[in-house]
Amino acid sequence: MAIKRLWQTYLNSYRGLSKETWILALVMLINRSGAMVIPFLGVYMTSQLGFDLKQAGLALSCFGIGSIVGSFVGGWMTDKVGHYQTQVLSLFFSVPVFFLFPLFKSFFTLCLVIIALSFITELLRPANSASVSYYAKAENLTKAFSLNRMAINLGWSIGPAMGGILAGYSYNFLFFVNGTMVLLAGIVFALYFKGKEGKDVLENINDSPFVQTLQSKTAYQDRKFIFFVLLLTLYATVFYQFLNSLPLFYKDVYLLSEINIGYLLGFSGLMVFSLEMIIVDQAEKHLSIKQNMIIGTLLCAISFLCLMLPIGIAILYIAMFFLSVSEILVLPFSSTICVTRSSYLNRGSYMALHSLAFSAAHVLSPLYSTQVAENYGFNMLWVITGFIMIVTAYGFHKVMQRM
Repeated sequence: MAIKRLWQTYLNSYRGLSKETWILALVMLINRSGAMVIPFLGVYMTSQLGFDLKQAGLALSCFGIGSIVGSFVGGWMTDKVGHYQTQVLSLFFSVPVFFLFPLFKSFFTLCLVIIALSFITELLRPANSASVSYYAKAENLTKAFSLNRMAINLGWSIGPAMGGILAGYSYNFLFFVNGTMVLLAGIVFALYFKGKEGKDVLENINDSPFVQTLQSKTAYQDRKFIFFVLLLTLYATVFYQFLNSLPLFYKDVYLLSEINIGYLLGFSGLMVFSLEMIIVDQAEKHLSIKQNMIIGTLLCAISFLCLMLPIGIAILYIAMFFLSVSEILVLPFSSTICVTRSSYLNRGSYMALHSLAFSAAHVLSPLYSTQVAENYGFNMLWVITGFIMIVTAYGFHKVMQRM
């Protein structure tokens, strides 16, 4: 009976979502199922191209540089030309970059192509978030973001696992398959959403505690939201270690192969896919948005701190489980705050600032994590990481009181 009730609760968490929301999730599932390159870039540079740890960290930070610019441009394009056109451009123009990526092998040229790739792919993020809010029903806004992220994470459970297998055979296949999946996602999106009408979700949202009073001003004039984004940047900087320092930790300390690293990263996506909708459904009913953000941030601290426990490979999966639940509690609710604090007049700027937090984290995360790991060891990195997350949780508590 308990299993039956749990299954019913799981099914109920999906009810009320629009068809367009499901198709957006399908597009992201296809796109992220091909997300094989980024998780293995650090390993690719050190094992295939002979870069040292510091060079790999600098090159990975270039991904963040392109992402920062892409976030601003993507937000501007979303407000000026629309979320549909911005996503079509991002998806189709990134395909040739993936195909040509293996041709660039020197440190300088690789940094340039990483910047180009991250710029083009990051245009998608603010536009995609605007699309979710445009096609979602007001009462299901957080669930709509959760479904979109659930699809992304299911893709992440498939992509890195496949990527680990392909990387073990040839990294060239990795880049080719990634580009092909992005092309397929672009075709599905362009065919379904061309001319598709939606509406502004704020037409039916009047009771959110985070609705901005002056909805015509841009996010860059909203000081409280800017401080919120700074805290989100700290969270994302720590969280994104699963793309840089964690794979290197698995490789250097636990001597895992690319295939096993892919399985471990895929486990994260599988956990989020399996648990996100039901956790969000229950969290909306029993916790405030602020409580979810704080609990999720503290779970991120626990995830990295427990990596110091010497109990074998099992601790890697335990830590990844905590990190997955942290992601579930923080990321969809942060998107909800962006939408409910904006209007159709300025949503691009809010989504751009929200995306900027993650873009800046792409710069900061590999820089700080690889430098600390190289000079002081991974255990010191996990201690610093845990401290940052505890401070960030307190910061969320203070700023969200004032929002």
